Amino acid sequence: MKHLLIAFLILGSQLHAAEGQRFDLSKRASDIDPQAKEHPEIKFTFMDDKGKPADLQHAVVDTRVTSQGKLVIWLMGHNQGLFERISSYGYHGIQPHYSNGWFAGLTKTQYEDGSGTAIGKVRLEAATGEDFSPLLNIPKPDGIMERSLQFVKWLATENPEGRWEQFITADGNGLRWEKVIMSGISHGSTTAARFAMYQKVDRVVMFSGPRDNTETWQGEASATPSNRFFGFSHVLDGGWAADHYCRSWQLLKMHNHGPIVNIDVANAPYWNTRCLITNIDVKNNSGRAHTIVVPGSKDAMGQWVYDEVFRYLFTHPVDQSGLAVPMDADCEMDQRPQ
Repeated sequence: MKHLLIAFLILGSQLHAAEGQRFDLSKRASDIDPQAKEHPEIKFTFMDDKGKPADLQHAVVDTRVTSQGKLVIWLMGHNQGLFERISSYGYHGIQPHYSNGWFAGLTKTQYEDGSGTAIGKVRLEAATGEDFSPLLNIPKPDGIMERSLQFVKWLATENPEGRWEQFITADGNGLRWEKVIMSGISHGSTTAARFAMYQKVDRVVMFSGPRDNTETWQGEASATPSNRFFGFSHVLDGGWAADHYCRSWQLLKMHNHGPIVNIDVANAPYWNTRCLITNIDVKNNSGRAHTIVVPGSKDAMGQWVYDEVFRYLFTHPVDQSGLAVPMDADCEMDQRPQ
């Protein structure tokens, strides 16, 4: 009997391994790469003000789901709800530690210098670790590109079940960006968009953004075509109310792929558009409006709020576009400081 029990347990373990599981992994950037450094002058450090690790990075993959060969790089704080959703689509996901507090280290005069490019250059340096801006100095090991690469290399070793190596180039010197989906909320969505204009990626999913309403980079030539940009905002979000997001969407030429669609009165595929909004009840709280557009809460039936929307944003075929519409004349496009 004892031998039968042991055999049963071993078989059960093997079956579970064969079926797979969702792996939620984390590791500090400073533990992965000894070349990673702190930059306290722009609030880019390994510890927060309370002495807790600030550079803890997160990753997810669900080996129970057929892999789609796509890696989502999430810019902003870790969001477990989001990671559960993207992994259920067969995607891999990582959240790298990157510079997103530099506003506090720079003055408004510095980043609103009238050039229309100062903030965009800061974002690009934070993303690439290359010398794009005179306002800060972020070397390669501390940019999003390199920290993401080092994290994926670590994951390939620590989590072989996840087959992370598929996202690394043959020479090991970079990520396969054609397999990468850049995504973020607020500051993160803006940096994701700026980076995607520099480096062609599979798609960009922007929640509550992009902003930089005094900048012109959104209208420059883009390495990533406009049909690969997707946006979602609440209408009570301050960035939407002030025309920051609609301005960016139009400069990014997203209106060439369909009208702005309110998902509260429409169903997927939302006329194949790239521009989605909602007016779900947030008790007139603009702060809640800013954050509710990403996973994090469930409805009375235990389903993620906007589950259908998230799936559309991340998985809708990019070659299926809606009909182009004129630019919205009510969206204020010139918001340069007077």
